[in-house]
Amino acid sequence: MTKRDDTWRVELRAQMKAKERTNLHRVEMPELDSEYRSHIRNEEVNLGLTPQMAIQEAHRCLDCANPTCMDGCPVNINIPGFIKNIERGEFLEAAKVLKETSALPAVCGRVCPQERQCEAQCIHVKMNKESVAIGHLERFAADYERESGQISVPETAPANGMKVAVVGSGPAGLSFAGDMAKLGYEVHVFEALHEIGGVLKYGIPEFRLPNHIVDVEIDNLRQMGVRFMNNCIIGKTIAIHELEQDGFQGIFVASGAGLPRFMNIKGENLVGVMSSNEYLTRVNLMDAANPDSDTPVYKGKKVAVIGGGNTAMDSVRTARRLGAEKAIIVYRRSEEEMPARREEVIHAKSEGIDFMTLHNPIEYIGNESGRVTHMVLQVMQLGEPDESGRRSPVEVPGKTVTVEVDEVIVSVGVSPNPLLAQSTPELQTSKRGTLVVNEDTLQSVSMPVIFAGGDIVRGGATVILAMGDGRRAAKAMDEWIKSKLK
Repeated sequence: MTKRDDTWRVELRAQMKAKERTNLHRVEMPELDSEYRSHIRNEEVNLGLTPQMAIQEAHRCLDCANPTCMDGCPVNINIPGFIKNIERGEFLEAAKVLKETSALPAVCGRVCPQERQCEAQCIHVKMNKESVAIGHLERFAADYERESGQISVPETAPANGMKVAVVGSGPAGLSFAGDMAKLGYEVHVFEALHEIGGVLKYGIPEFRLPNHIVDVEIDNLRQMGVRFMNNCIIGKTIAIHELEQDGFQGIFVASGAGLPRFMNIKGENLVGVMSSNEYLTRVNLMDAANPDSDTPVYKGKKVAVIGGGNTAMDSVRTARRLGAEKAIIVYRRSEEEMPARREEVIHAKSEGIDFMTLHNPIEYIGNESGRVTHMVLQVMQLGEPDESGRRSPVEVPGKTVTVEVDEVIVSVGVSPNPLLAQSTPELQTSKRGTLVVNEDTLQSVSMPVIFAGGDIVRGGATVILAMGDGRRAAKAMDEWIKSKLK
């Protein structure tokens, strides 16, 4: 049973009254010991819920008549439906409900910022209580299905004889591919790198998102008929116009934002200063931590990571696992303004990461060999809020500190790779290099055959927002293609 009905609702409410449910305490996610895990690179920190814990947490869901939690979910998961299946012990049915709208439930259950989205809209929060652990339960259902070996493949419509292309195999591209396959399209996904998964593989460490979890989700899409081609750079290996000539009815661009930003300060070209994008890609995708790797990475002992987002946390925690004796987060605002998930900050601190908030680098100093040895930090204080609502950092005049480092990882944002736009002059882009699309349909304003979503449009987004874009674009492209055939 995947749908809620009156009989089910009466049965569940007879088991436990609403007041009893709201008085239950939220379960705590079991995790590896912080000292142990800070030296072990690929073991996942969060260990998942047991069936008993999942059922206990599912009892907290009130099965609201108007489930506001769903309003906070960019992919519109039937949250009460899958949670109530868990409460009944119908774990495989819960996984099926998730797959109705999400191509990556095991991924989302691990890395999505539920605390700012679905869980923030939970009725418990409005009662000044902790929200239902929706993310933990999503992960549980997806993991249970995978570990049971009874993996369900979502139903797909009969083949409609039309094919569509996807540029990039990150969360936006995979979500789009899943929805289009369900509609009967022949879906071809083109990935520039040698591994399918995009940022899920190269950008997120295995201690937070194991690669084999991503591979299972991708294989599920293969079972639905989605075709993948790696080592293929659209705009170089194959041009956009060649895809059109090859009969693709629509092209969804989800190539992400892989071009790192730097701060343009003195010393950034020193050996030992690199972007978080390069650092994480080397370690996560190219096995750079292995002494025999063809693309080794320097294992600093005194490492500073500049930034306060999830990527910064991933970088500094990776450095710690690679042997850093001192690993520091340097962030120009206070901890309250950090965009990183609270869980990431807590985990980093418990693993021995130091936080230098209200500091901003203004210069890197190197030795005679050209390797970074120190960083000069400007002391900051908080001023008035900026456009995002966060208080702007303001320099404290004349106050700086110098810190010894042997490696600096810069994590201050990314921009779209300009290759696709440069190879397709008709494609309109913004001053930031993002593709200009219709806000509602995500269709290019200059090339109707192209739709786009995720970081290539947003300039930087979460996995779940990218997936939401993929779903919106699939719906819009399907309608556009069908309208052309009338």
